[in-house]
Amino acid sequence: MAGGSRGGFPAWMTAAAARIDLSGGAAATSGSQPPQPGPPAAVVADQELGMAERALSAASAAFISAIIVNPLDVAKTRLQAQAAGVPYYQAPQMAALGPDAILSELRCSPSCTRGIILGSEPICPPDCFQYKGTVDVFLKVVRQEGFGRLWRGTNAGLALAIPTVGIYLPCYDIFRNKIEDFTRSNAPGLTPYAPLVAGSVARSLACIACSPIELARTRMQAYKEFQPGVKPPGMWKTLLGVLSPHASSSQNAVQNYRVLWTGVGAQLARDVPFSAICWSTLEPIRRKLLGLVAEDGDAASVLGANFAAGFVAGSLAAGVTCPLDVAKTRRQIEKDAQKAMRMTTRQTLVDILRSEGPKGLFTGVGPRVARAGPSVGIVISFYEVVKYALHQRNMS
Repeated sequence: MAGGSRGGFPAWMTAAAARIDLSGGAAATSGSQPPQPGPPAAVVADQELGMAERALSAASAAFISAIIVNPLDVAKTRLQAQAAGVPYYQAPQMAALGPDAILSELRCSPSCTRGIILGSEPICPPDCFQYKGTVDVFLKVVRQEGFGRLWRGTNAGLALAIPTVGIYLPCYDIFRNKIEDFTRSNAPGLTPYAPLVAGSVARSLACIACSPIELARTRMQAYKEFQPGVKPPGMWKTLLGVLSPHASSSQNAVQNYRVLWTGVGAQLARDVPFSAICWSTLEPIRRKLLGLVAEDGDAASVLGANFAAGFVAGSLAAGVTCPLDVAKTRRQIEKDAQKAMRMTTRQTLVDILRSEGPKGLFTGVGPRVARAGPSVGIVISFYEVVKYALHQRNMS
């Protein structure tokens, strides 16, 4: 690809490699030329991109990622909701069943051989509706609800991912550049912490802005529609369902709408550490990988370095913050609005630890890690590609 910087690569792809290393010193340049004063050219080129261009790049990346990894998100949410007591099986009221009762909804699938015979129809035992792991969630959702249900909540996921990442990545880029510029001149020893601080602040802004959509997505993925042929509620109906118990409340409108931010504290407690761990891990890995391919690599090598760094950083951050994700899910699926508003993240974690032990804090860790690694890798790689394309268009 034309237009580049060090090693012939696009400036923003090598920007991470050109920034300050972990010891606070300037990164080495190719050849034996002494470093020039001032910020690296890659950083300058990176800073030339406007907020709108960064937001478009990030939103495009989020769109692709949200579609690809949504089934893993469904699996993670179902496992966590099941542990919280959400039922995925409607126990039949045997005494109320008449001769014309429709029993097909009491079967996990038409091909199940474990059903007991009631009249002329087999009925599956409750454990046919219990999820035992990620693959089991996939198989049972497909058998019981259809293949499309693995993408349940995708519309909310897209509505969430595009503005969230559209706020998050551009703000991260801008904050990181500003912090690095400031610390480079005033406190070089603090420069390695720029990704951590920038990621935390940017993620906080994105979480608060988009928390109602996250609430809708969690509920859409957690709850199963038992009535055959009935379409589950979409994002807007889900949010209206959250608000409806408060419609006749004597409280003012602002207090009523606070319920849409149920669990935002747990979401911040999850996402801010996630971003801090992710970016403080991703930047040095990406810098080292880009340094390895800077002389002999091509665009595919640079994209591979971005994806690999994102995959490792996202997987690590997802595993570490899983208990906070479990707490967020518990708070957001609570249907008693008053109880949900009284719940705190700390108390939720304590309750889970007491009732389920340490294992309960890591419910759904498998699909969460499996989702986060590819998701971060895809977003980072695609973000860099779109930034490059936009910059090339501006240059021409």
